[in-house]
Amino acid sequence: MKSKETFNAKEINNKQIKSSLENLLKQPIGFIYSKTSQQTPKKNINKTEAIKKLYTNFENCTKCPLAKQGRNKIVFGEGNHDADLMFVGEGPGRDEDKQGIPFIGRAGKLLTKIIESMQLTRDQVYITNVVKCRPPNNRNPLPIESETCKKLLLLKEIEIINPKIICTLGAIATKALLGEDIRISKARGVFSIFKGITLMPTYHPAYLLRNPSAKKIVWEDMKLIMNNLKNNSI
Repeated sequence: MKSKETFNAKEINNKQIKSSLENLLKQPIGFIYSKTSQQTPKKNINKTEAIKKLYTNFENCTKCPLAKQGRNKIVFGEGNHDADLMFVGEGPGRDEDKQGIPFIGRAGKLLTKIIESMQLTRDQVYITNVVKCRPPNNRNPLPIESETCKKLLLLKEIEIINPKIICTLGAIATKALLGEDIRISKARGVFSIFKGITLMPTYHPAYLLRNPSAKKIVWEDMKLIMNNLKNNSI
C-alpha cells in the first residue's frame, strides 16, 4: 500500500501541471516558453511603443484639409494603452486644440464625471477622436476629413489598444465606425460588433450639455457597458 506522502506528492504535481497548462493557454499566439515565462509572460506587441511610433509619424500631418484651416495642435489619443474601454469622440474643440489633450473642455469635464461614476478614472480608459485636428468653428468634420483620419490613425489606434469595448460618443463617431446610414437615436444603447470588438454608441457629452435630460439615457448605456465588462472579466 502506498504511503499518504506519495499521494500528496502526486496531488501537488498534478496541480502544478494543471497550473502550467492554464498559464500556457492564456498566452498570446507566438508565445515562447522560458524558465521565467510563468512569472512574466512576454507580450508580442509593446502597445506604448506602437502608439508612440504611430503618433510620431503624424506629428506634422497634412493629409487632409484640416491641416491648413487654423489648427493649433494635433490632438492624439490619451490614456491607458491596455484599456478595456475606449471612448471615441468626434474631434477636438477650442480647449483641446490649445492644449493638445482630448476632452478637457466643458464636454470633456462631463465625460470625466461619467467615467468616474463608472468607478473608473481617465488613466484607466483610452480617449480619442475620429479627427485629430479641430474643424473651423467646431463644425462637423467633412467626409474626406473623417475618412482620412480614420484610416490613417483611428483604425490603427483601435488595433493597437484592442479594447474589450469601444464607446462611440455621438453621431459622427458612430457613423465613422458603423456606417453613414446609422442614426444615433436608434443605435445608442444597443451593442454592435466592430472588427471583433463590442461597440456601444451613446450621445456625445456636448449634446448632454445642451440637453441635460439625456444624461439619464447615457447613464443607462454606461451601466450596460459596466455589466459587459464585469461579465467578460469573470
